[in-house]
Amino acid sequence: MSNQNTVDLLLVEDRPEDAELALMALKRHKLLNNIKWVKDGQEALDFLFFEGAYAHRKGAANPKLILLDIKMPKVSGLEVIEAVRKNPTTKTIPIVALTISREQNDRLDAYNLGANSYIVKPVEFENFSECVRELGFYWLLLNEPPLK
Repeated sequence: MSNQNTVDLLLVEDRPEDAELALMALKRHKLLNNIKWVKDGQEALDFLFFEGAYAHRKGAANPKLILLDIKMPKVSGLEVIEAVRKNPTTKTIPIVALTISREQNDRLDAYNLGANSYIVKPVEFENFSECVRELGFYWLLLNEPPLK
C-alpha cells in the first residue's frame, strides 16, 4: 500500500511548461508514480523539512531524487542544494540540477554545493523527454542509495 505522503521524485521547477514536459515524460515512460511538483525553492524547502503547508508530512520518507531548476524566484536552486546538503536527514538525497543555464559559474557552484549532476535542458520535447527518461531510469532504478 502506498502512503499518500510518499514521494519518489521531487520536481522543483518554477516554469509550468517545463514542469509539465518533465511530468509528461516521466509518466510516458512509466518510471514512477509518486511525483511532487513544487513551484519554487522555498516550497521545496518547506516540503523537504516539513514546514508551512507541508507540516502534515512530518515523519514521511525523503524523496528518492530531487530534479531541481537553478534559476528560481524566492529561493534559488543553489540555496536549496546548500540547505539539503547541510541537513543530516536530507544530505544523501541525489540532486540533479536540470536547468537552462549554461553558465560555468552556475555549474561550478551547483557541484561545489553538492549537486550529483548538472544537466542543461534540451529545447525540443523529444530530446527533453529522452533526457528525463534517462535521468529517471538511472537515478530511480539503477542507482544504489546508501542504506539508512
